[in-house]
Amino acid sequence: MNCRSEVLEVTVEARQVEEAMLALLHTILLHRSTGKFHYKKEGTYSIGTVGTQDIDCDFIDFTFVRVSSEELDRVIRKAVSEFKDALGNTGSDGMGQISLEFYQKKKSRWPFSDECIPWEMWSIKVNVVNLANEQERQICREKVGEKLGEKVINVVEVINRHEYLPKMPTQSEVDNVFDTSLKDVQPYLYKITYQITDSLGTSVSTTMRRLIKDTLAL
Repeated sequence: MNCRSEVLEVTVEARQVEEAMLALLHTILLHRSTGKFHYKKEGTYSIGTVGTQDIDCDFIDFTFVRVSSEELDRVIRKAVSEFKDALGNTGSDGMGQISLEFYQKKKSRWPFSDECIPWEMWSIKVNVVNLANEQERQICREKVGEKLGEKVINVVEVINRHEYLPKMPTQSEVDNVFDTSLKDVQPYLYKITYQITDSLGTSVSTTMRRLIKDTLAL
């Protein structure tokens, strides 16, 4: 099976990292989650509803929609918080990447562990810039909101393509396809990883500052 891969890239200031990552990761998971399966007998089931919630950002002019699951939100926030802290340790300007991988399990015979086969990977490249004053921060607040809106549309367009999804499992196989550990929602099996680069390329930093200066000149 070929794992399809999508790459998103955002440039933000340090205080915007957490909200930008939550907005993108939650958008993807909103479209990669179902309601809980309720099996009546093998091969027959009903699917529960998935609630949604609008989230207003504090440091970005942006509102995103996420699954209304506090359990799922805690898991995502923990991963994003660790990524943000690691980015913060690099100094004022930094670069990193957080990845959301969806996979399914293939049962192996004892004594081997199950094989995890990825089928979709989302990589979000993050460039952190240090801005000089509050006026620049306000412009960045607006520009990042605009860019996030574009990224969310991009995510939805990709997800709406008719491409591979794991087939709906039988009751005995549901744990090979979905994360059934949450009580109110059932995302496809996924894992979140990240990596950090020590220095930010000057081209990215310069591009954001030029964008801000051009806006100031209007």
